Amino acid sequence: IRYADPGPLFRIVERVRRIFDLGADPAEIDGTLKRDPRLKSLIRERPGVRVPGCWDPFELSVRAILGQQISVKGASTLAGRVAEKYGVACEGGRLFPPAETLAEADLDSIGLTTQRAKTIRELARAAAGGELRFDSSIDAETFEQKITQIPGIGPWTAQYIAMRLGEPDAFPAGDLHLRRAGREPEAWRPWRAYAAFYIWRGSK
Repeated sequence: IRYADPGPLFRIVERVRRIFDLGADPAEIDGTLKRDPRLKSLIRERPGVRVPGCWDPFELSVRAILGQQISVKGASTLAGRVAEKYGVACEGGRLFPPAETLAEADLDSIGLTTQRAKTIRELARAAAGGELRFDSSIDAETFEQKITQIPGIGPWTAQYIAMRLGEPDAFPAGDLHLRRAGREPEAWRPWRAYAAFYIWRGSK
């Protein structure tokens, strides 16, 4: 890492560790989840799954909204348009715009539906005003209660965001692949996020 001021290096390293979920203990997580016969076979094939994190929680949340009911490629294209129009130029590309910028942005003009554009603006206003926090100060259930007050954000999106922010027991129960698994997710606590990633990986 090359950074002029050594002061923020600790925070930068912690963010990188969160991106790769280096704080997880695969032995403990897999030891619990292997009690489920279906998960046991998935774990045997590729043990030590980690839940990928993110650098910018607000950007992750916007991307989750953009990805509702469209392909990953389509969501990435839309996110690129958001960054291109409202982001800040930097060496090697553009930084994703902060919440304060997107709170009043004309997102309809870059191909978003009226409802989705409104959802992102409402999310941005809540984040900019401090009404919605993306840190570990609240659990996944409380986070879901707060973020789903924004029209256009349902339980699946809320729990998916919580998973990627490092909540190990977050679980988007409405997901089709997870419902097909046919197991009682309560048995996977407190590692339901990892169980979900095992099942998603096994369904590919």
